[in-house]
Amino acid sequence: MDLNYSQEEIAFRDQVRGWLQANLPSDLRDKIANYEELTREDLIRWHKILAKQGWVAPSWPKEWGGNDWSVVQRYIFEEECGYSGTPPLIPFGLSMCGPVLLKFGSDAQKKRFLPRIYNGDDFWCQGYSEPGSGSDLASLKTKAVRRGEHYLVNGQKTWTTLGHCADWIFCLVRTDFGAAKRQEGISFLLIDMKSPGITVRPLILMDGGHEVNEVFFDDVKVPVENLVHKEGEGWSVAKYLLGHERMNTGRIGASKRELAKLKEFAAQQKNGGKSLMEDARFRDRLSRLEVELMALEITNLRFLDRMRRTGQPPGADVSMLKIKGTEIQQGLTELMMQAVGPMAQPFKAVNGDSGFDVFTAAIAPRYCNFRKTTIYAGSNEIQRNIIAKMTLGL
Repeated sequence: MDLNYSQEEIAFRDQVRGWLQANLPSDLRDKIANYEELTREDLIRWHKILAKQGWVAPSWPKEWGGNDWSVVQRYIFEEECGYSGTPPLIPFGLSMCGPVLLKFGSDAQKKRFLPRIYNGDDFWCQGYSEPGSGSDLASLKTKAVRRGEHYLVNGQKTWTTLGHCADWIFCLVRTDFGAAKRQEGISFLLIDMKSPGITVRPLILMDGGHEVNEVFFDDVKVPVENLVHKEGEGWSVAKYLLGHERMNTGRIGASKRELAKLKEFAAQQKNGGKSLMEDARFRDRLSRLEVELMALEITNLRFLDRMRRTGQPPGADVSMLKIKGTEIQQGLTELMMQAVGPMAQPFKAVNGDSGFDVFTAAIAPRYCNFRKTTIYAGSNEIQRNIIAKMTLGL
């Protein structure tokens, strides 16, 4: 096992780091640093900058705009983006629907959708979760009934991230209610969000932000040509997609950046003439979190080394990255709340003479928002069950 980068990989890391420093717009960098809300236009602008550079979808085949980066280079790029504080690349098109189409899509679907996903012309969202069907996704009830050359879709999706910004949604729907197993009779459809019969309603989170939504389908007509793979075999597509989703939830580079910011901020906070970093209890919690982050990085490198040697995607044990990565992300927001103290009270900045500023006023909403990380992409409880069953054979 080799957990070290080669000289070529180190040179590649330095190249990426230098390019990001030179090309990340300062206003976007500042928004990330101050935990400000990113608009749809902000997200698309950064997407298009990377697309122009040819770095927006490195894992795609070269014929569709990807490049010949190794799995280690792709990992380095993602972690350098996190460490540099770039806006996120919204994964629903690039990392979810795109790979699904590359593996399961028809030639016509690839030609129609992949270039627009790559160039940022279409903004995608994910239609998986439903009321009562989140981690137990196979219990979904949204139905699609074929009528000639169309499906009629009726039902509801919930917790649809950025659905209010999306042009398209990929959905799991039930096309056969008589299947022997719940995982059977499910299909994967691509649906235009401008279709008549679609209603999007906001779900305001505890941080006060509009990030997720309910999406209702009332006799929505979807052309049969928008069916991906075979009717009734959408569960195979769903499992493939979820593997891509969970590999990217560790976010080690972003956590390293947040850890450095936390240390810097805590060193400036004074109590009784001493900085918070000199408080033994705070320093102990911070040290434990830093050690866990180091262990997570080493675990991720072990996955990379195995993928580099075998050429195979990770198995069920990739759930470890999701569990530990999201717990660390939450731990960092908890310690930042402790470091900020009473200044974290407001959910938005108030007038200047109050002693609050934009940065400290954003800490409490961020803490609240990050309660979701151990739930999305399959709750951490479900991830532990996956490891127990698929890896440990329990």
